[in-house]
Amino acid sequence: MGRTSNAREKILDAAHSLMEVRGYSALGVAEICKTAEVPKGSFYYFFDSKEALALAVIDEQWATQRRDWTRILKNDAEPLQRLRQLFEATEADQLAGQQSCGTVSGCMFGNLTLEMSNHTEAVRTRLQEIFEAQVEMVDSVITEALERGQVTVTDTRDAARSVVAQLEGQVLFAKLYNNTTQLSALWTNCLALLGARAPQVPSHT
Repeated sequence: MGRTSNAREKILDAAHSLMEVRGYSALGVAEICKTAEVPKGSFYYFFDSKEALALAVIDEQWATQRRDWTRILKNDAEPLQRLRQLFEATEADQLAGQQSCGTVSGCMFGNLTLEMSNHTEAVRTRLQEIFEAQVEMVDSVITEALERGQVTVTDTRDAARSVVAQLEGQVLFAKLYNNTTQLSALWTNCLALLGARAPQVPSHT
């Protein structure tokens, strides 16, 4: 049982690493198995198809990211400060990835949206669910900021969608230019987007 469980994790880890660098379409099952150092038969024991593997990788990535977002967006700091911490954590994450592999990998969800959403309905649906969950988490923070009179937006859901879209867009630019400083504009742009009453919010408690 230990080896069986380990094989699945090795396949997921290999697929995650390869998809981050090269995307989904260019990968084959044989390459994934070779990287994972498992026999091809193990792949089909755990996954019906490469698409099923992609969905598993997406779910694993979202479980990790959701924990991180929850930790940041639900801490005891002021609402706007939490948003800033989210941007800072995103920038730090992209920088760490760049230092590790030499390039900014971007957001897996954004990358797969561009690559797969028009071809794989199951993946598109799952990515929609993830982005909606992100919007919901940000909406909760913006609503709290509005209740405290810190922002002037009236439609918090629409504002949250714009914040998530801006975050994804700036990460895309960071990937395109292989430069994480593209993310430094997030905070200023967010304040303007939300009509923040208090433009100076400390980034650390």
